[in-house]
Amino acid sequence: MKSSEGTDELKRRAGEAAAEAVGDGMVVGLGTGSTAAHAIRAIGRQVDAGRDVRGIPTSYQSRRLAIESGVPLTSLDEADGIDLAIDGADQVAAGQLIKGGGAAHAREKVVDASADRLLIVVDPSKRAEALSHPVPVEVLPDARPLVERRVSGIGGEAALRAAERKDGPVVTDNGNLVLDCDFGRIEEPASLADALASIPGVVAHGLFVDLADAVYVGTEEGVEVRTPD
Repeated sequence: MKSSEGTDELKRRAGEAAAEAVGDGMVVGLGTGSTAAHAIRAIGRQVDAGRDVRGIPTSYQSRRLAIESGVPLTSLDEADGIDLAIDGADQVAAGQLIKGGGAAHAREKVVDASADRLLIVVDPSKRAEALSHPVPVEVLPDARPLVERRVSGIGGEAALRAAERKDGPVVTDNGNLVLDCDFGRIEEPASLADALASIPGVVAHGLFVDLADAVYVGTEEGVEVRTPD
């Protein structure tokens, strides 16, 4: 079994390799999570070396890390567009993604979809033949019972995500709740994505369909770069 230090090294390789795609003058979407964090730190070193880069963070966590790393920040309102976004994933299969382990998937989806190119950075444990990870679904608090019933109606089992080291549920940066919805093996991600998006009260779900332009996988031998078929 790989040690946590070994896994972090693979994440570092993936994040730093994707950061090499950042060019001078770019606006870059800054993803959330431990692998994307390595990319943010690498971008910070580029800025320190004189590169002109502005970042758009996807969460409080990525904003704080960007500030600590010296990456100047902008916003979707202020920027003309996003040249490149670098983000992590909870599971990757055939270029399709499940995200939301950090409960930041609503803003991640907006930033990632706004980017001209989206690079996903993962370690090998996140790869799968088919998506099967529970799908995070951000919901308005008052809509939770309705969303749970609708998820059950389309074959899923919804569980309210509990916070760690505090009583009660996880609350997103947007003030909403997260349901982790288990559908087992997901044969048709696009159809499920449409079904979830149509449920009243759903703010965003964690299925990212046909958004990734490349997946960077950190391995023992180096970094594999995979593009969707």
